[in-house]
Amino acid sequence: MTYLDYQATTPLAPEAFDAMVPWLRDQHGNPHSAHREGRRAKAAVEVARAEVAALLPAGGRVVFTSGATEALNWAIKGTRGPVTTLATEHAAVLDTVAAEARGGRSVTVLPVEGDGLRSVTPAEVGVGDDRAGQEPRATPAFAGATEGLVAVMLVNNEIGVLQPVAARAAGALVLCDAVQGYGRVPMPDGVDLVAVSAHKIHGPKGIGALWVRDGVELAPLLHGGDQEGGRSGTLSPALCAGFGRAAALMAERAVADAAHVERLWGIATERLRGWTINGSVEQRYRGNLNVRRAGLDVGRLMSECRDVAFSAGSACASGSGRASHVLRAIGLSEAEARLSIRLGWGRYTTEAELRQALDRLVAAADRQ
Repeated sequence: MTYLDYQATTPLAPEAFDAMVPWLRDQHGNPHSAHREGRRAKAAVEVARAEVAALLPAGGRVVFTSGATEALNWAIKGTRGPVTTLATEHAAVLDTVAAEARGGRSVTVLPVEGDGLRSVTPAEVGVGDDRAGQEPRATPAFAGATEGLVAVMLVNNEIGVLQPVAARAAGALVLCDAVQGYGRVPMPDGVDLVAVSAHKIHGPKGIGALWVRDGVELAPLLHGGDQEGGRSGTLSPALCAGFGRAAALMAERAVADAAHVERLWGIATERLRGWTINGSVEQRYRGNLNVRRAGLDVGRLMSECRDVAFSAGSACASGSGRASHVLRAIGLSEAEARLSIRLGWGRYTTEAELRQALDRLVAAADRQ
């Protein structure tokens, strides 16, 4: 099997696995207990917290969560005032703001351009239109550092574009979904909240984090102990240790990983010459290639290439039967969106296996 679905999840780094094993097998202390075993577990959690924080802006704190979905929910539901976001955001953002809108909160979902990009201007913050894909009403921007939120994804999970992230637009807090960009591209300046996930950087599933800028107060999402200072629940030292080691590896291997990803991008774009790339070609992360080809039957392609793992859209919406909302948001028709596939690669993808997988995909597409 050639794994080309790095946007859905990444292979667990052996070093992250090794960091987890002692806490799964031998050491079972609760990191929130005051006895020696608890303090030992707490120390491991704090080492991991520092490793995760090293890839995030200074001047804030890292709060461990069950994943990025919880982090995004907490960041949105824990703030007040109007919310402004983009039509290409992850479902964890769009579904959450939709729920907030049903509760009476003012929500604006802005459309993007055909390349998937959109700079949020101060005049567009807090305009209160919750209809995705439609132009917002022109109402004055609001003021107040805790009155409102702008939520923008750094690297899109489906089409890989690098989104310009607004910095405290019109006095609003800025939430950055950095799940796909964390450890791979520079973190934007001037953000207030950043959501990240371990399993997108070769760490374990079931743990993520929310970075909260100093001075930002969030209403709790979970109640019942306040173990993380605003977030309740017993932490897993094993998951924290795996996340921390994975983050440290991202820092240690940043240059090598980036060069490897760039080489793989060159191989893929050359082999798929003639296919149409969805989203900006220039302003994107090179480990994500979303392409379409006229007449392509994606279901048949997947059936004929069962030994290649790739995606027909976002894994978070698989099985829904709906075409990708991101592809529709950049102007593709329903039919064009269904002609698209997403390929993702990274640290453990070899050049040889990528070439072989692409040859299989192209040959199967040619037969169609």
